[in-house]
Amino acid sequence: MTAPATPWQRLPADLSAAMRPHLPATVGAVAEAVTEATPAFAAISDAKFARDVRTAVQVAFERFVDLVGTAEPALPPRVRDVFVALGAGEAREDRGPEALLAAQRTAARLMLRTASESLARLRPVDTAELIDLSDAITAYVDELAAASTDGYALQLREQAGEGDRRRRQLAELLLRGDGLPAAVEAAAARIGWPRLDEVVPVLLPLEQARDARFRYGADGLVVERGRDAVLLLRAGPRAARPQLAEALAGRGAVVGPALGWAQVPGALRLAELTAGPSGADPGPVFVDDHLIALTLRGEAGALAVLTARRLAPLAHLRPAQRESLLVTLHSWLRHWGSRAEVATELYVHPQTVSYRIRRLRELYGDDLDDPTARFELHLVLAGRAAGRPAGFTPGPARSSPFRPPGPAEPGAW
Repeated sequence: MTAPATPWQRLPADLSAAMRPHLPATVGAVAEAVTEATPAFAAISDAKFARDVRTAVQVAFERFVDLVGTAEPALPPRVRDVFVALGAGEAREDRGPEALLAAQRTAARLMLRTASESLARLRPVDTAELIDLSDAITAYVDELAAASTDGYALQLREQAGEGDRRRRQLAELLLRGDGLPAAVEAAAARIGWPRLDEVVPVLLPLEQARDARFRYGADGLVVERGRDAVLLLRAGPRAARPQLAEALAGRGAVVGPALGWAQVPGALRLAELTAGPSGADPGPVFVDDHLIALTLRGEAGALAVLTARRLAPLAHLRPAQRESLLVTLHSWLRHWGSRAEVATELYVHPQTVSYRIRRLRELYGDDLDDPTARFELHLVLAGRAAGRPAGFTPGPARSSPFRPPGPAEPGAW
């Protein structure tokens, strides 16, 4: 069976002889013209890119000259690989394929002009020959564009697979919570998270995993487990409570507390303890609203979260100052604000008590008059006085906002 004729098989045999002497000068001129005519390329000041464009133009012209009058396929593997690599490079540089395709269209016009002018130097060129030449160049450049597009698509698929692997790796490190800080930070940087401060774990029904993956994209990691899924959301505007309340309404989500990355396992455990029976609450349920109940059930992790948050206003003080204020605050809460009883219990002058309470009001503001805040403070200080373990160990990348006070410093007050 005879192979179908190729568009370049109809080209006159003397076209190769006409074009070949002019190839060196033509390649340089076309490479420069293509770069200047394509804004996305013209903005790139990179010697390697210029060499790549020149190489591609040279390979394209030389191959076209070799094809004249033959029935060979347009691109043998060695030539096709050049344009596949060119398309892959565009994907790696996060440039769309449009710029490369536009450059190839520009090259096609210049190739037609070069071929017709070269042939015209030898002899007159009739209309039929120009039409055949245009058809051949169009078909040839279409093959170049197809190779470049394949390279672009292959690179995107490879990057997507590598991206998924990197995201899984970071998710595993966060769910374990015991990775080396440098390893965790490097894993976060590889997926485009330059900083890894707080992470919000969200417990989801398994059927919500796909939507969460689509909805949160680069800001979240989704891990599917046996019966549920976990969304690990990096701190930011989308992890704020109002936004989560709106986005997760009716999805049966349980939102854990925002904590440092090393504390993700503990925060996720609190979310699991807060979750009710399947379908009991469309959600979202926020663990922050249940910390008191969890603490009263004996969950040390919930007490640790309350401790870190409620004692954070004192974190910047010297240990002895912090200790004095904490002791005074605990006594003041237990004695319902009686200055005399606090002074008697602590063996200090009532004016000292007044001074310390004024200082506490400066630090806590209206929280000292809020019943919920007062009760949380009472739980925290009672647990502290009883020597209960903190439950969460501060992660190496982010320490707890409150450190237990050290030995009393003489003359603190």
